[in-house]
Amino acid sequence: MKGEIMGYIDVAQVTLYVFWAFFAGLLFYLLRENRREGYPMETERPGVTNRGYPNPPAPKTYILPHGGTKTVPVAERDTRVFAAEPTARFPGAPFQPTGNPMTDGVGPGAWAQRADIPDLTFDGRNRIVPLRVDATYHLETRDPDPRGMQVVGGDGFIAGKVTDVWVDRAESLARYYELEVTEGVETPVKVLLPVNFSKIETARRLVHVRSIFAGHFKDVPRTANPDQVTRLEEERVCAYYGAGTLYATPSRSEPLL
Repeated sequence: MKGEIMGYIDVAQVTLYVFWAFFAGLLFYLLRENRREGYPMETERPGVTNRGYPNPPAPKTYILPHGGTKTVPVAERDTRVFAAEPTARFPGAPFQPTGNPMTDGVGPGAWAQRADIPDLTFDGRNRIVPLRVDATYHLETRDPDPRGMQVVGGDGFIAGKVTDVWVDRAESLARYYELEVTEGVETPVKVLLPVNFSKIETARRLVHVRSIFAGHFKDVPRTANPDQVTRLEEERVCAYYGAGTLYATPSRSEPLL
């Protein structure tokens, strides 16, 4: 019919167009929300940032479950000294550490500046605690009990022994082994070992750690409280073992060929 504008549009077609518009809006919304942390990005040139597209969203304040608030994105930037420098003068050149790569927070040893407070369960209790603190948790009887086992570093030498296991109350699994380190110290010290960096040899009752050597255990970042670990302390402990995978010995950071 002359002048007709709806002759070739039906309900299914309108629904499809509405879905396309909704989906495009959803993608745009998610892309912006994804920029609440880490933006604007910092380039390799000092003082130069890259906002990208779209721009980061306006700040939003979230109410935390155990009190307090968190506003993101934040204007403050990480002010820690970056202890690494490029190996060549071209964009994208790999970085090499300039200080102690095991503790300077670079490469596989990088760690985030998380809050220096313990992670909590939904009911407000410390999420990660040693077994000695909570008698309601125990190790599965069919699994090996690492307590009392000696800890062997990546160089084959004994660093100490396991004295306790730290469990995650929320996930009901072991997160850390507590070690009493005797190698390289006059007085034994207690440090944590992430379970994922260890391997138990049941036959010889040994806990093997490949990432660091026996002499490195004494420098593992320690917890301020012997019965709790904060989020920041977890970051630094895990980063130390991560750094060892590349920096425990100079040969690990050299090319294979």
